[in-house]
Order: sequence, then structure tokens, then C-alpha cells
Amino acid sequence: MILISHRGLIDGPNVSLENKPDVIDRVLSLGFDVEIDVWLKNEKWYLGHDEATYKVDISFLNKPNLWLHAKTIDTLERLLTFKNINCFWHQSDDVTLTSHNYLWVYPGKPLTTHSICVMPEKFMKIEDIKNLKCLGICTDYCNIIKSLV
Repeated sequence: MILISHRGLIDGPNVSLENKPDVIDRVLSLGFDVEIDVWLKNEKWYLGHDEATYKVDISFLNKPNLWLHAKTIDTLERLLTFKNINCFWHQSDDVTLTSHNYLWVYPGKPLTTHSICVMPEKFMKIEDIKNLKCLGICTDYCNIIKSLV
């Protein structure tokens, strides 16, 4: 099972840690994948959920085991020019396909064995997550879920 840290979080929600490059590097070093929010503004790359907050370069975005959530359609279009980058864009779609052909499934929607379950803690008890039939989980609670699966 692929465990994907939501915005670099592994022990529960913490807005002050979300999308921070040093936090993302630490979480990657712990062996988790990481989903991050990416913006392209004035030909420069940024991380941040609601706005472009942390400036990064393309080499940061090319790191293995990152799942890049493009925050604008223009950002997605540019990210798609980099073949090694796994990226996607979505709003409230039931499912979206990432550039590496993974099914990124909206919380609570039906899963498959090739899908990523996003934020299962929003629609089920944490202890029941071990029963999910999917390829991976994107969550704020990687450490707890790792002990369950």
C-alpha cells in the first residue's frame, strides 16, 4: 500500500506545516510519498494550498515520490511537459487521472485496486482503514495508518 502524506502532514492536520519544503523533504526521508499543492506564477514555481506561498525550483518538483496537485489549469499544462512528474488537477470530481495513470479518488467515492483513496479519515473510522481495497491512501495521518496496514 502506498502511503501518501497530504501536504507533508503525517500526524494529523497542522496548517503551519502544510506544503513547507523542509517538511516535505523530511517526510520523503521517512519513506512516505507526499502530495503537494503547486502553483506557477510569473514563470516561477510555488507551493501552497490557497495561494502561492513557498518558492521552489523545478528540481524540487522533480523529486521521486511526489504527487503534484496543480492549483490552476495553466500550472497543470506546464507540469505535463515534464515526463517524470506525477501530477493532476481536480476540484470535486469523483475521480481524476494523474499523469502517471493513477486514479485519484475524491473522499468517500468508490475505489478500485488501482486507485488512491484520498482522506479516508473524513468518511470512516481510522481503525477501519485497514480494510480498504485500493493501491494507496493520501492522508494527514500516515504514521497511524502505517501501523494499521
